[in-house]
Amino acid sequence: MAQPRDLAQQSTAAIHAGYTPSGDYRPLTVPLYSSAAYNFPSHADAVEKFALRQTGFTYSRTGNPTVSVFEQRAAALEAGAYAVATATGQAAVALALLALTQGPKHIIASSQLYGGTVDLLTDSFKDFGIRISFVDPDDPAAWEAAIEEDTRAFFLESVTNPLSTLPDLPALSEIAHRHNIPVVVDNTLATPANFRPLLHGADIVVHSATKALAGHGQVLGGVVVDSGTFDFSDPIRWAQIAAPRARYAGTSLLERYGAGAYSMLVRSKFLHDLGPTLPAASAHGILTGIETLSVRTAAAQQNLLLLANFLQAHPAVAQVHHPSRPGHPHFERAKRFFPRGTGSVLAVELHDEALVSAFIDSLEVIVLAANIGDTRTMIAHPATMTHCRLSEAQLADAGLNRAVLRISVGLEDPADLIRDLDRALNAAQAATREESFA
Repeated sequence: MAQPRDLAQQSTAAIHAGYTPSGDYRPLTVPLYSSAAYNFPSHADAVEKFALRQTGFTYSRTGNPTVSVFEQRAAALEAGAYAVATATGQAAVALALLALTQGPKHIIASSQLYGGTVDLLTDSFKDFGIRISFVDPDDPAAWEAAIEEDTRAFFLESVTNPLSTLPDLPALSEIAHRHNIPVVVDNTLATPANFRPLLHGADIVVHSATKALAGHGQVLGGVVVDSGTFDFSDPIRWAQIAAPRARYAGTSLLERYGAGAYSMLVRSKFLHDLGPTLPAASAHGILTGIETLSVRTAAAQQNLLLLANFLQAHPAVAQVHHPSRPGHPHFERAKRFFPRGTGSVLAVELHDEALVSAFIDSLEVIVLAANIGDTRTMIAHPATMTHCRLSEAQLADAGLNRAVLRISVGLEDPADLIRDLDRALNAAQAATREESFA
């Protein structure tokens, strides 16, 4: 199927890409292949597939027919060429970056990232010897100033979690490419229904498919999508891809797989060796969710705008952080690059952090949960939940404080959501006043 270029084609790809009904029964939905291993027609066939000289499935740690459909569909939605599925979004980030930073090397990363990603970069990657420089995602000059001889990746979120700021991806990509550095973008919040980073300069996209791609909070999953266009031909700079390797019988991945060399490195080395495999049943669930992605994201965006308007007018709210708000520094950038919206997440900053607990505990429709992109509307307190291990300085660099709450807007009736917010905010204010007089 041709790569989708507009919303209509993308909606079609979300339902059809990567799968054509076949066999005796020609099922319309993708079959669930619940098998760990595969029968080879001959020993010679097994030899060729295990040696990676022939395509096919050998063992479900590195490939499965159901998972393969998800990979092809994710690549089509992101206008990419190749994709590798993983067990979680965290695994997708880890494998995408590990494949670039063997040595170890250096990464320049946005200072506004999901807290779990910060944990990965500042703790586990530090243990591996990979060095990280965090910079303001809205300051391209700072990214260029942070480049070192062994910098091997720029890493950022297309829409930041949880403040929904929008880095200038084309500007950052131009800087990176002048220095032969690939740009890796986490597109989880935006989703390909709203924004496709590969069409704006990125080289590699990662997703937590757990979130809006799956959409129902039932399964975990991740995916790495490769554009297939970055130049990995320098055998000194990119030895893991362009230089001969004993693992590949003295040949290079670039020689064997051409534009697919990077994705094959992710699959054949890191997915194979570390084993963060996406179960076939999880891929099946994600595929079901993807079919309604464009419809769900559009409906969530409508609800989000209504909730943002209500919250901004409430006396308990100091600020709504979302680029749809006039006066937001990225308001024009949102209109230019995100005309369909930026996803389902907004951040609300209360006037007083003392209101936070009472507000959360007074909600009845909106649930306290550490997830986003679900059909349900969920709230989280980043400073004590998703970003709880960040220092006060890191929280400040990320633009967060303890009065900020993250809301992932779902598909409930917006009138019910607004009533729930209004009642809970009023109850929190009343409780705080009572405490002050006690």
